[in-house]
Amino acid sequence: MKVTVHVDGSCSGNPGPAGAGVVITDSRGKILRRVKSFLGDATNNVAEYCALIIGLREAKRLGATKVTCWTDSQLLEKQLNGKFKIKNARLRTLSLEAMELARGFAEFSLRRVDREDNREADELARKIIKEKLAGKKPTSRRKAGSK
Repeated sequence: MKVTVHVDGSCSGNPGPAGAGVVITDSRGKILRRVKSFLGDATNNVAEYCALIIGLREAKRLGATKVTCWTDSQLLEKQLNGKFKIKNARLRTLSLEAMELARGFAEFSLRRVDREDNREADELARKIIKEKLAGKKPTSRRKAGSK
């Protein structure tokens, strides 16, 4: 089975509360799965990698054998396609995990697309952050003029 996996990571602040959004479609464009996952505090780049990893795991669960991943992250695409070096240790670890998952498919490719073509994954990533932040208890705030 061939699928397209749209992935996006987002964070509120960088680093800050982060989320991942994933939309998986079949070869006809039918949506097979939508996933949103809260990641805790992370950088935007970590969130992008986490979204890819989540997407690849979901594709495997669906029984996909051929996977095309779409991302709007130039860094993610260029690092995983070997055009940019991965200097950050955390991103290196995540890239190794992503590539190990990718090797589990008969075919795998990662392509960069315009943000407009990845809108639904972006909305899912942002939505989970908003949901989690709305559910948080407010932290104590100082009154104006207090020290």
